[in-house]
Amino acid sequence: MKTKSLVNEFELEDVAKTPIISDYEVFSDKKLLDEIRKKIIENIIDNKGINNNSLGEFINDEIDIVLNGRDITNLERSHIYNMIDNEINGYGPLNELLNDDNISEIMVNSPNEVYVEIDGKLLRDETVSFINQEHILRIISKMVQPLGKTIDASTPMVDSRLPDGSRINAIIPPLSVKGPILTIRKFRKNLSSIDDLLRNGTLTRDMALFLESCVKAKMNMIVCGGTGSGKTTVLNILSSFISEDERIITIEDAAELKLSQNHVIPLETRRANYDSDGEVTMRDLVRNSLRMRPDRIIVGEVRGMEAFDMLQAMNTGHEGSLTTLHANGPIDALNRLETMVLMGNMEIPVLAIRDYIKNAIDIVVNVERLTDGRRKITSINEIVGIKDNEIDVKEIFSFVQTGLTLNNEVIGEFKKVSTRPKVYQKIKSRGIDVIDELFQSEKKKMR
Repeated sequence: MKTKSLVNEFELEDVAKTPIISDYEVFSDKKLLDEIRKKIIENIIDNKGINNNSLGEFINDEIDIVLNGRDITNLERSHIYNMIDNEINGYGPLNELLNDDNISEIMVNSPNEVYVEIDGKLLRDETVSFINQEHILRIISKMVQPLGKTIDASTPMVDSRLPDGSRINAIIPPLSVKGPILTIRKFRKNLSSIDDLLRNGTLTRDMALFLESCVKAKMNMIVCGGTGSGKTTVLNILSSFISEDERIITIEDAAELKLSQNHVIPLETRRANYDSDGEVTMRDLVRNSLRMRPDRIIVGEVRGMEAFDMLQAMNTGHEGSLTTLHANGPIDALNRLETMVLMGNMEIPVLAIRDYIKNAIDIVVNVERLTDGRRKITSINEIVGIKDNEIDVKEIFSFVQTGLTLNNEVIGEFKKVSTRPKVYQKIKSRGIDVIDELFQSEKKKMR
């Protein structure tokens, strides 16, 4: 049966960026603003009730009490109103940052030290501040409590996710000497399809078609890369190519994957409690998933002894499994995978492990964040066998940097091998004819 591609032609679109307005840009009297903020937030922290009034009446009453007859402009009053509303219904000073789709990461280091990442670049945001460290701790608690988590002196570190998929990590004293530290890796709503990656220049259409073909042909694939390179985003988009009629089991430490298929079973690890009981590891979930009749197993990131169980699943009929791995390239990824298997105290010769990996993994996709902050798929590789007792990896697509612009933006080009890869026949046998289009001519140019 021939399969239809989901990779479409598209036109580039401009993405509008909405500036964030600082409190201090609105208020003429900065001292008054700080006083208002502190008093109102103290009232909220002290659980001063809304009573029978509506939220709007409560907020306006609070403003009148704090102002004590002092005049402010309508714009200033409106800004205070929104600020209080954010404290009650949202995440305080972070609301605007969380709603800005251009921001990919938020880092709160202290009340007046907030950084954001935009287009891969780290910037200090002067528009956002907290009253004090207690204010930061209040926002952290407000984020994690609905998720069934607590953060206090006995549990001073938490790693979880918000309902929109954004991942949060918080660490407080005594582990953090500086005070409460909050890091939020936002779920990228504007990178939800392969066309989004094409618009960003992350890969070419030929590469997209090849990756789509590999997923549909049930190749076992690893997406590797460094911290913040976009591994999870690529994994999420690759997962979108899986057919609707397949049963998908996802396994993660903190669920970040957002699959659109109907038959998805998300599993999440659990840390040990205060008494060191109740831990459920990634390895536990991988083993259990094999008893759940999966068509596909997607492991958010393989880090340890679960590597052997994942490889075992791939080698025993669970085709089309996908995972990510923290590594600086395809060779490094396979070496790390080998080390992870050895971590499980398996009495297996190294050469046997390499043969096991060679039989399990078909494709390794490497993602990098370049020096200018942009993310690209810098290589797509296939495992072709064992050569000189080492796993033999062949590059199919690659990105080659050729220089830098005056603004230090990376200049480069994508390249494709002229010969048909080893996986060509396996993909072709699944009725996926687009593979012919990709490798029909040595002189065919990249699109």
